[in-house]
Amino acid sequence: MSPAAQSNYGAATAGDPYLPTSGNGGYIVTHYALELNYRVETNHLRGTATISAVATAPLDRFSLDFAGLSVERVLVDGERPRKVSQAARKLIVAPATTLVAGEEFEIIVRYAGSPHPVKSPWGELGWEELADGVIVASQPSGAASWFPCNDHPSNKATFRISVACEAPYTVVANGRLLEKSTRSGRTTWVYDMQQPMATYLATLQIGRYTRRPTTSASLYYPSALAPEVAVDFARIDDMIALFVDRFGPYPFDNYSVVVTPDVLEIPLEAQGLGIFGRNHVDGAHGSDRLIAHELAHQWFGNSLTLARWRDIWLHEGFACYAEWLWAEFIGARTAQQSAIIHRGRVKAVSKDSLVVGEPGAHSLFDDRVYKRGALALHEIRTLVGDEAFFDALRAWVAEFRHGSITSERFVTFFEDHTGSDEIGMLVERWIYSVSLPEVTR
Repeated sequence: MSPAAQSNYGAATAGDPYLPTSGNGGYIVTHYALELNYRVETNHLRGTATISAVATAPLDRFSLDFAGLSVERVLVDGERPRKVSQAARKLIVAPATTLVAGEEFEIIVRYAGSPHPVKSPWGELGWEELADGVIVASQPSGAASWFPCNDHPSNKATFRISVACEAPYTVVANGRLLEKSTRSGRTTWVYDMQQPMATYLATLQIGRYTRRPTTSASLYYPSALAPEVAVDFARIDDMIALFVDRFGPYPFDNYSVVVTPDVLEIPLEAQGLGIFGRNHVDGAHGSDRLIAHELAHQWFGNSLTLARWRDIWLHEGFACYAEWLWAEFIGARTAQQSAIIHRGRVKAVSKDSLVVGEPGAHSLFDDRVYKRGALALHEIRTLVGDEAFFDALRAWVAEFRHGSITSERFVTFFEDHTGSDEIGMLVERWIYSVSLPEVTR
């Protein structure tokens, strides 16, 4: 590598064509320790991020994704850098001495300001104020709104998140709650996520919440919604048990559900959490499909995470198919019936040439990605039979637990584990072709 290439390498983005300004080259983050002090009333955040990383190339500068907050101090291995600068979405650091490929190093960033969402083709993402609290929803590129990071899904790291805020509020974050202490009207909550996590899945949920444990989960919600939550999440333990049977062991230390006091356009997943709006609870199981979908993401999306955004069907197709498995389990309809129904709906709305396996950035969350992904899985199940399909599915989840996945790996893995050389053909037909196949009957 030439000196000029060394100089520029670390400040380059990681290169995903769907998010060309997110992620950074030259290093891999292994751990984030976030110490946050937040005031709900004024939406003011003071933070210290301690980032452990490994250089993958010689670095005389590197960049972090960071947006909307002011940097007060940066240290690299305890030393002040030669230069620090902030661009619209980047924090660029030139360490005092060039980092060597393979070298472990530590970055400390102190920052402050009023966090707010970042704009994206998919709307505003990241830190967002509620009427009385906070929701963080970062998929796919909003993590930089509240901490400096390498915001690329393939760079998964462990996290420790400490948050202090006004005592009446509950803070829910990723991982196990290690500590909770109150002093002078402020409570500090410390969470530990020991399993590697993509930055877009890191979250904070702050509100005046009541907590109720179930056998397998913890429910957080406004006390006024207690009757509806009690009904709508009464089956969460059964869902977890079903998915453990179909997919393998639950991949994290705990599962929490947060129901916000605000209306949300859609529910969302974070690692170890599902987040719903007050409009998603009705006391009549009206959101069972959504509850199953967000829960299934703990396996597909959070433990097994795409290495590139074009493969998002490996998240959403699996979560959608989990909805069909739940409906099948409770006797509402078979997965075959669901496949026929949703194939018809996809046909009814299809009006252009979307390719599910290469949907393009603007169609990343198109419903056809979800439904055709699920239809591909159902066709594989129909082809190989239930025993071979679910055996392969559990093996897939175990093999890539807390790792990164691609469509190519999926095809090769399922062909090897089912003994069928037709998996690639089915994926080509449902995921990479424009025309909509018929469901096998």
